[in-house]
Amino acid sequence: MALQPQSRWSNPASTMSGAAFDEGLRQHMLRVYNYMGLGLVITGLVAFFVGSTPALYVPIFGSPLKWVVMLAPLAFVMFFSFKVNSISAGAAQTMFWAFCAVMGLSMASIFLVFTGASIARTFFISAAMFGAMSLYGYTTKTDLTKFGSFLIMGLIGVAIASIVNIFLGSSMLQFIVSVVGILVFLGLTAWDTQTIKEQFAENNGAEANQKLAVMGALSLYLSFINIFQLLLSLTGQTEE
Repeated sequence: MALQPQSRWSNPASTMSGAAFDEGLRQHMLRVYNYMGLGLVITGLVAFFVGSTPALYVPIFGSPLKWVVMLAPLAFVMFFSFKVNSISAGAAQTMFWAFCAVMGLSMASIFLVFTGASIARTFFISAAMFGAMSLYGYTTKTDLTKFGSFLIMGLIGVAIASIVNIFLGSSMLQFIVSVVGILVFLGLTAWDTQTIKEQFAENNGAEANQKLAVMGALSLYLSFINIFQLLLSLTGQTEE
């Protein structure tokens, strides 16, 4: 399960008003969702290609190499979190595409475990849930900042419980982790969407805003991927 990067930056604020702000925000959010959508396409294509090619998935998932593949996305997220302020917007965007491809490689195993119909159904359900919460985060007048610390604590708890359950193999604990995890990532979707709006309002220039769009896309992408994976573990139909 991929972890969520730190969503908020500290940047000098300036002002933008009226129609210019509304149009700028619309373009910024469109860029964020376009990055995220293309990232999901890359992930899906890589996962499907690897998962349907025995010459690729056998040596990967049939050997200790699978642990490298599974942990690689986490390494990417950590790099983003620590280096994002020192790399260019172009480099951040390139790394985001690379991350999405690596995530696709790590997710290829779902095509070996679950039926194609089950994967497709879960994807569309996840998209509907994600879309509803992102729309809420974009339109709500409620300040979601106060929920951020609880969501982060919930995320850490889900991650720890998931690691523990690797050794316990408890189906009940897995069920609890999946349900709680879905709720946490739905909350993070709304929180991050609102955060992306707030970051744009600081108006730091074209280069900074492009980088903010990439990082915003990464945050939303990770929430969607985790919602999808957790929901698939709950409702997915396995191959016979």
